[in-house]
Parts: sequence; C-alpha cells; structure tokens
Amino acid sequence: METSATVIDQVRAASAAWAGVSSEVADFRCLDDVALLELTRMHAAAQRAVGATGALIAGEIARRSAPEFGSSGLAQRTGHRTPINLIKATTGSTATEAGTAVRVGVLVHDAADNGTLDVSTGEIAAAARPWLAPVAEAVRAGILSFAAAESIGRGLGEPSAAITAQQLEVAAAALCTEAFAGLDADRLFHRARQFRDEIDVEGVKDREDERRRRRSLTFVRQPDGMTKLVWLMDPETAATVKEVYDRAVSPKLGGVRFVDKLQKAKAVAIFEDPRTTEQLASDTFEHLIKQGADAPTDRLLGSGAPVIRIAASKTAVESKTGLAHIEGQPDAVSIDTLERLACEGQMTVTTYDSNLIPLDFGREKRLFTKAQKDVLALTWGGCMADCNRPPSWCEAHHINGFARDNGKTDIADGILLCKHHHLLFHNNGWEITRDADNTYWVIPPPDVDPKQVPRLLETKSRAVQDLRREAG
Repeated sequence: METSATVIDQVRAASAAWAGVSSEVADFRCLDDVALLELTRMHAAAQRAVGATGALIAGEIARRSAPEFGSSGLAQRTGHRTPINLIKATTGSTATEAGTAVRVGVLVHDAADNGTLDVSTGEIAAAARPWLAPVAEAVRAGILSFAAAESIGRGLGEPSAAITAQQLEVAAAALCTEAFAGLDADRLFHRARQFRDEIDVEGVKDREDERRRRRSLTFVRQPDGMTKLVWLMDPETAATVKEVYDRAVSPKLGGVRFVDKLQKAKAVAIFEDPRTTEQLASDTFEHLIKQGADAPTDRLLGSGAPVIRIAASKTAVESKTGLAHIEGQPDAVSIDTLERLACEGQMTVTTYDSNLIPLDFGREKRLFTKAQKDVLALTWGGCMADCNRPPSWCEAHHINGFARDNGKTDIADGILLCKHHHLLFHNNGWEITRDADNTYWVIPPPDVDPKQVPRLLETKSRAVQDLRREAG
C-alpha cells in the first residue's frame, strides 16, 4: 500500500504542477519562434510521460479484467463489458484512444513482467513478449509515444520457427533508436516490417500469400440509393491500381508539371475538369472497366495498360531466395512473384552497376526520359525531401543544374522531388551534392541553417537498400 500511496501522491503533485501552467493566449502570442518550438518539444515530452503512466494503468486494468476472471474481473465488476469501456467511461476518451492505451499498456506489462509478483495469484509473472522489452522501457521512460510503440509491436510480429525472440529484441532496440531520432509512427511501422523481412526472409512468401488471401471486393448498398465499393488489395493489385489512379488525377492534386506539349495539354484538361477528384477517379475507373486499358487519352496521362515496376538485388534473383520490392508498396514480395511478373511481361526491370549507379544517358537531352524516370523511381522510392509523395507524384531534379553547372542528364545526377519541394529547392537555395562513393547530401540555405551542415539523403527504396546491403 505504501507504493500505491506514493504513486498517487506523485501523480497528484504532477497534476497540480501542470495546472499552474498559464492558459492565457497572450502568454503564448508573445513567444518568439525558437521559444514556441521548444515549448512544443517540452509539451510532447510531458505528453509521453503522462502516456507512460496511462499505459501502466491501462495495462493493469486490462490484466485485472482478463476474460478468465469472468464477472469478478475489474471491468465487469464495475459495470463495464471490457477494460476499454471502463477506461473510456472513466477518462472521457474515445474508444480509439482507450483501445490504444489498453494495447500499449498490455504490451508494456507483457514485456516488463518478468519477475513481477502477481498480487492476485501470488505467482511470479513471466514476460509474455520479452522481445519488446526495449519498447516497454522506452514507453515507461516517457521517450516513446503510444503510436510508435504500437508500430514497432505490430510491425515486428512474433517469434517463429525461423526467427528468435532475441533477434526481434535486437530489432526492437534498433527501431526505438530510430524513433528517438525522429522517425514518425507511420514510417516506423514500415521500418519494422522491413526489419522483419530482412531477418525472416523465408517468411516473406508466407506473409505475401496471407495478404493475397485477404484480398476482397465488396458492394455495399446504401439506403440513399448509392452503392459503396470496398476493395481490399494486396500489394501487387494495389501497385497496378495506384498507377492508373495517379495517371488519372495527379494533375488535379498538384502533381507533376509537364513540359511536353501533349502531356501538358492532358494535364491541364484534367486540372480544369469541373468534376471533383473523387468524381474524376470514379469516372476513369468506370471507363477502364468498360473499355479496358485503352481508356480515353484525354482522361489518362498516357495510354496502355499499367506496368508494375519491381526490383531485387542481383544475388536474390540468381539464388532465387531473398526479397523483391514493388514500387510504392512497403512490404516485400518473393522472388517467385518477381519471376511470375517477368514471365507475364507485366513489369519493368532496372539493372545497376557495381557502384549501384543505374544506366547513363549522357547529356544529349535536357529532360530525363521516361526510362530514366522509371529508374529514378526505383532508385529513390519517392520525394527525397521530408515528404511521403510517391514516385508517380515526383519530378526529376538535376542535382547539378543543367545550365548553371553544365550538369548532365544522368541517373547519377538526378533525384526525385515532388512539385512543392522541387520549387522550394530551386527558389530557396537548397543544394544537393554527391560524394565519390555515391553518397548524397542536401545542404540547407543559410536562413534555415547558418552553418549549412549537410544532411544525409537516404533512399526510400527498399530495393536499393537491399542492393547496398549486398554490396557491403
């Protein structure tokens, strides 16, 4: 009881201290930018600290409300069907917020329970998910958010015959480090899936098959006479559909600018179309269903069937074991899938030299060709600024200006930037350099960083990450 009283006193004192923080608008209005950003960071740290306490509380409520306790469990005994309902009613939070608190709380308890006395049974509890111990510790320390913790737990999955708990624990620790460095929860989930694929190559085919089995397309009749189409797509299907979708609507959403007169005219027609983006997409897919891949060219940027761009390391292809990556899809696919798509002629293949520099088209043309842009898509995986725009929304940017620096229209001198960041880099003085070992750096302008410290540009392409790892 002494420990419980101490925790309650600590929370009461912390609550009283936070209640003393000013809530006057004028006090925040007078802050300069530096102070405001620092306050944002301090507030986030406080939220994580409060979240850590909330996770421990929610996890213990869930433990005391376990199904095996039946009506004597804490939640049911207090009139609530589940621990989520209890927390929702007690805190005034949403079901989503309460559910997240319970899941993260259970994760913390499952990972940190080893050697803890269970006061309900008198037994010493054993950790149910010890591989998540680094995540639990980071949450308890208030340095890892709920969202980040969930991303790591869901992304890594559980041990199997091919992967041990120790391997997953090492991956969890590495992911925590990336989270501390600023990786957001969405990208953290994809990194966790990437870690899983890298250390459990044999399981890639099984996970791919499972996603394929989950595909579905459902018609939902609505009372207002409309019909909703719910399409759950596996990565391969999504890659095909996404390319067509982007070709149909990206100009309307501020996508790529076109210099070619014909392409520019098509883009302008789409941009000026009175239909909403959603209506345009709906009509385009209706046309595709009716007429196949040769839909009206004034509604699609280009013609013909969509082509899947896929890549893998040379070693993986030759050994027929390893990972392949479909452009724009976060999860790896098997080499079997790559070979099937190649056999069907539904994919484009890119080759890289020993230095991981693909192709070289010289300086004969001012603009990057479609083939080069396809290679850049595979090489970079999307906009290279702090941005999540996919390759189909990006433009090819010369890191050495074509006119200013006598730059070449070579793959090595090109990166991908979305329209917004392409304009920003050109207009605001951002520079990109490439070392002799083909490492790329972005240098901010003096008004962003007076010291202009170079920032490493790392590809977002899973395929190239594999190639770099293979090259050592």
